[in-house]
Amino acid sequence: MNKICKSFPLEIGGVQQVLFDITFNIQAGEFVAIMGPSGSGKSTCMNIVGALDTPTSGTYELYGQNISNMTSDDLARARNEHIGFVFQNFNLLPKRNVLDNVMLPLMYRGMSPEERIRRSREMLHRVGLENFETYLPTQLSGGMKQRVAIARALAGEPKLILADEPTGALDSKMGNEILKFFKELNKDLGITIVMITHEFDIARYANRLIHIYDGRINYDGPIPASEAVLVKKTNKGQK
Repeated sequence: MNKICKSFPLEIGGVQQVLFDITFNIQAGEFVAIMGPSGSGKSTCMNIVGALDTPTSGTYELYGQNISNMTSDDLARARNEHIGFVFQNFNLLPKRNVLDNVMLPLMYRGMSPEERIRRSREMLHRVGLENFETYLPTQLSGGMKQRVAIARALAGEPKLILADEPTGALDSKMGNEILKFFKELNKDLGITIVMITHEFDIARYANRLIHIYDGRINYDGPIPASEAVLVKKTNKGQK
């Protein structure tokens, strides 16, 4: 990601710039947290990282593909090939059972029904839900729903998992379990994980922190010992 800027048109005319010259590289196998307060631009940054949107200017390469000027169809293809998504509110289909929810993204790959079932069951086993494939999401706890979402993300064998506030709808105990599971996936399978959060205690589970404030990178480096480091940098930038 090199000198990424993003602007949005305003109804009253003109534009609002949200990102300013964002530059960073994420290496294969990293576990990175992108952190910032509400309105900082971290969600816009996430959308570009996840090929959900394109920048106004600058370049972003996703596994050798420059997505900066891609069409919506090209972006969808890039997402399907490379990225597994885990969202705060799980994004499960309430009237489809657990197995169907995990299989859904695989349908767009032209995979045979037998292979979709085999791979989805394998991922449910990995997240410890092999005995719940016939359950509906409404029959599951929040932590179980998020594990289904993780299984769904893993089923496509992604190179990158993009987790958007993955513990936001969970209590602290269940949230910690999900975060530990992400660390295991990163360590054991070598999957690159980019996690979006506004909480320092959540970001500490990652190995690297990119802090965004007012649309600019405020910090990029190892997880600091204290959030106070980020506050000092923010205050310094305001002077």
